[in-house]
Amino acid sequence: MIIQKPRALIYASELGEAMTTRLERYARVCYKSEDKMTSGAKGDFLKDKIAIGHESIIEHEKATVLLIVDRGISHEIVRHRIGAYSQESTRYCRYDRDKFGNEISVIEPFFWENNAAAYKTWLNACQEAETAYMKLLAAGCPAQEARSVLPNSLKTEIAVTYNMRSWRHFFQLRCDRAAHPQMRQISIPLLLYFQKKLPYLFADIGYDNRFSPADYAEVIETDILFNPL
Repeated sequence: MIIQKPRALIYASELGEAMTTRLERYARVCYKSEDKMTSGAKGDFLKDKIAIGHESIIEHEKATVLLIVDRGISHEIVRHRIGAYSQESTRYCRYDRDKFGNEISVIEPFFWENNAAAYKTWLNACQEAETAYMKLLAAGCPAQEARSVLPNSLKTEIAVTYNMRSWRHFFQLRCDRAAHPQMRQISIPLLLYFQKKLPYLFADIGYDNRFSPADYAEVIETDILFNPL
């Protein structure tokens, strides 16, 4: 059994100044103020409109993030609308194959790092689930049936696409202290990345500052389209 930590991958070309400029151009149609645009628009116009609740203007641009999380967290992610999702399928992926190392992968729950007894109970449960899964496959059950015994901690990869307004909504909900700890583990560092790249769209969104940066999932920026997670 492979134990992994959650992480996110985003392509460098997804976010940046060019997106801000395009959004301002589209938004100014509402006010017929295109003549007030300047080259390399910094985003003050968008910031002001968001502040008064005019957020439909940022639905014209989107961003896609590739995530590695456990399936429990992915179930929460896909509840968000409007969005597009492409997720690793336990119906068609057989983890007894060489490409998966002939074993399942799980996401480590960070909140038991200092609780050896709880961590051992979790680890034993995942190992038992893996054993049962492999036995079912060996007995001739198809993957879509054998997956019935797989745990919530099972690693999944999911491509998530939202427009900018939907990303704002996602961060407002999932970076809050009421969100699941493993959701905050991935959503807070992702918000910080978006705030760095598009401050005029995301700088006003708060997050649970009690959550330890030491537990943040890694956010990987790449220019290589075929870079695996």
